[in-house]
Order: sequence, then C-alpha cells, then structure tokens
Amino acid sequence: MIPAPLRQHPDYVRFLAARVASASASQMLMVAVGWQMYELTGSAWDLGLVGLLQFLPSLLLMLVAGEVVDRYPRAMVAALCVLAQAVLALLLALSASGALDSLGVASTAWQRGLLLAVSVGLGAVRAFQMPAQQALTPLLVPAELLPQALALSSAGMQLAIIGGPALGGVLFVGGAAVVYGTSLVLFTLSAWLFGRIKAKQTLLRARAGWSELLAGVRHVRSHPVVLGAVSLDLFAVLLGGATALLPIFAKDLLQVGPWGLGLLRAAPAVGALLMSAVLSRWPIGRAAGAKLLWAVAAYGLATVVFGVSHNLWLSLLALAASGAADMVSIVVRQTLVQLETPDAMRGRVSAVNSVFIGASNQLGEFESGATAALLGPVGSVVLGGVGSVVIALLWWRWFPQLAARDRLAVQRG
Repeated sequence: MIPAPLRQHPDYVRFLAARVASASASQMLMVAVGWQMYELTGSAWDLGLVGLLQFLPSLLLMLVAGEVVDRYPRAMVAALCVLAQAVLALLLALSASGALDSLGVASTAWQRGLLLAVSVGLGAVRAFQMPAQQALTPLLVPAELLPQALALSSAGMQLAIIGGPALGGVLFVGGAAVVYGTSLVLFTLSAWLFGRIKAKQTLLRARAGWSELLAGVRHVRSHPVVLGAVSLDLFAVLLGGATALLPIFAKDLLQVGPWGLGLLRAAPAVGALLMSAVLSRWPIGRAAGAKLLWAVAAYGLATVVFGVSHNLWLSLLALAASGAADMVSIVVRQTLVQLETPDAMRGRVSAVNSVFIGASNQLGEFESGATAALLGPVGSVVLGGVGSVVIALLWWRWFPQLAARDRLAVQRG
C-alpha cells in the first residue's frame, strides 16, 4: 500500500508501477535465459558468461550513459530502454517458439549465440536504464519525501526479485516462449507508464566532451559524503556477499537440497522487503550517517552467523537479517547520493553509482568463489563478514563527514 503523502504525486505512482513491471519482466527473462542456456549446453561456464556479458557493457558505457541521462528527459530514456528490452524479449519468444526455424537458426550453436548476444544487449540497455531511474526519482517527489519514496521503490524491487523468478519458473512449464511472451507484455506496460511521466528536469546543454563526461566521476571524488557512501557499499558487498556459495551450503553443509536452496536465495529479499516496508512508513530521521555504518556492520555480523550456522532456520534468519541491514544501507546511500548531487549532474553520478553496485555484486561473487577455493565455503563467508565489519569501522574513521551526517536533507555550504 502506498502511503498517503506519496499518493499525492501521481507521476511517482506511475514510476513505481513501471519499475515493478520492468523488474518483474527482467527477473522472469533471466530465469528463462539461464534455464534455456543450461538445457542447451549443460555448461556452468556459459551460465557465468550470461552474467559477465551483462556487467561489461555497464562498465564500458558508464560515461556515455550518464551523459545521455542528463542531456535528455529521463522518463523518455527509461521508456526507450524498456522498449528495447521488449524487442529482445520478442526475439527470444520467436526463437523459442520455433517461428524462426525456417530461417535455418534452430541449431544449438545459433541459439547459444543468440542468448549471449541478448545478454550483451540487456547489459547495454540497463547501463542507461539504471541511472535514468535513479536520477528520475528526485524529480517526482519533494526532497523531504525522497527517503520514503526510495524505500517504497526498493520494496517494489524486492517484490519483483521474489515474485519474478517464481512466476517465471511456473510459466516455464509451458515453455520458454511463454515466459518471454509474458515478459514482453510487462515490458510494454512499463514503457507505456514511463511514457506518461512528466517530470521537470534541468537538461545539460553544454557541448559533450571529456570534461562533461567525467563530471560525475569528479563529483563523487570531491564530495566525501557521496564517495564514502558509494565506496562503503562497494567494499562491504564485495567482501560480505555469500550468494554465489549458497548452492554449496544447501547441498553439503545444511543438506537441504534444491528446495532449501530456493529458501536460502529468497531469504535476503524477504528481509529487505520487510525493512523497506518499515522505512516507507517510518523514514530514517536523525543520525543517518551513523545508521548507515551500523547497518553495514550488522550486515557483516549476520553474514558471519550464516557462515557458522548448521541449522537451516538460523541460516534463513541470518540471511533475512543481512537483507534487512542491506536495505537500510541502500536507502540511506541512494538518498544521500541524490540529495548531494545537483539535478543537472544526477545522471552522470547515478551512472558511476550503478557501476559501483554492479562491480560489488559481480566481483563479490568472484571473490567468494576464489576465497572458498582457498579457505573453504565457511572460511570464505566468515572472512567476508568480518571484512564488512572492519570496512564499517574504517569508514567511520576515514569519512568523518559521512559518519557525522545527521538528517537526510540537502546540506551544502
């Protein structure tokens, strides 16, 4: 349920619905792509390529994406990005249904190549969509409602993360084409909703050049609160993420099988959803910087508990707690980044922030796997959790402006 103050802003309501629709479609799409790829090749390497090929475009296109988001209406950019994903979903649906077989493209090699090419396309599109959505939110609600709006938006994302894969798995019983077709409908709905948003935006008029392209990087580097917030998330998630090792814990340590793995994967999202619902009702007031750092420390401690647990229910509780703590961190960080950035630069700064987020998730999975090979899964997770706590303590000392930040409101001077 949308709180009354936010219901007074219809463009935000449209934005929320559009984001949930596109996120659900994206989650469903990736379930089908991963399953279809594994059915085609049986290769774990190919599954890894799907994720890697989605991350690389966001890194390569970061500067260009930020420039585009600041130079053109953000709602239009988001709508075009979602439409592009609808086209990719249509292509996958046609291929999976056999409609393209007459063109001689039914071979396993061609279908594998199509899935990898679509992964690159999705990564390229999302390189523009993520900063457009992040930079659009502050234009839709007053600054005092931004923390509440971001919390509610995050709640919608968690619902999509939980419900999208589940629905995609159910629909896959009817075949991959059914999943892709449903994603196509949701992407189209999302694009229509984004297209109805009318937001007043300060458009970048300066001539494009290296100075303008690098403005977002310079802004993050020169503002300790922003730099501290985004780098804190990068290193905390880089060290503390345990997602990549969940299959090992489910099979070998907790011995719960595939159904238990599903519960373990859903637990952080459930905790994040509950916390985002709380924050949308009762936004963070005072001591925002300290709460951000405490949340990261709590995330690390919950990760340690998960690492040493041999009980499924304790493991689920620890993962849910880590998701709840991470949600506090996300809401505070996103609010600080948006409020401490002039509107004309929000696209470029959000693009930098998006790369930090993507790097922490993707490189975090690599870090977990690498340390698990040396220390075992328990040692890897415990070390990562302790590392997150240490990062929170170091950032308290290295970024005193962040630690001392009181209210989530514009503070420039």
